[in-house]
Amino acid sequence: MKLSSNIALIVGSLMLILTLINALSVNEITPAIQRSEVLSALTSIAILLIGFLQKNPNGNISSNLKSNAEEGFYLKDDMSITQKNELAWGSHMILTATASATVFLYKDDNVLLRRGLISDESFLPGKICLTATKKSKYISLVNTKFYPGREEFDSILYNLPSVIVFPISSNGWLIIGGWTDRCFTKSDELWIEGWSKKISNML
Repeated sequence: MKLSSNIALIVGSLMLILTLINALSVNEITPAIQRSEVLSALTSIAILLIGFLQKNPNGNISSNLKSNAEEGFYLKDDMSITQKNELAWGSHMILTATASATVFLYKDDNVLLRRGLISDESFLPGKICLTATKKSKYISLVNTKFYPGREEFDSILYNLPSVIVFPISSNGWLIIGGWTDRCFTKSDELWIEGWSKKISNML
């Protein structure tokens, strides 16, 4: 992706420069030349725009997440094939379609799923998880540095910039950690909320 975006930027810049040189070197400006110059300039700008968008498809400038954790995938063994397939598919989609860095599923004092950047520390639900359960509504911490009690999620991944907590039962939560603060869109939250309800019924 990085190579193709660099090529697009180079080609677009070169075309724009040649278009300007051509316009300055024309002795007589006719309507046909004007049209061709406008089309050439618009094409060059479109190629440059494609290059910039490819460089940063998610719109995130950089990651706020500083972690030495490595990517991994853990599923609890004593689940059905249907449950494992659903959790594997859903977590993959969340990690690839949103700005999430880690997906964590916890139910009845057991870790059912860890995927993305993961740790092997023990998780203990705290006030934020319990509040989500009490309200039967997900809680979105768009920038964790402004929320007291964010240490609750350090055992999932240390110092997560943003966290969304979805209650899936009286003692279960789907927790999504983001790469940056304010990285999840409203559509991301609604999509993940829908999946959390699906796995709540499945489990």
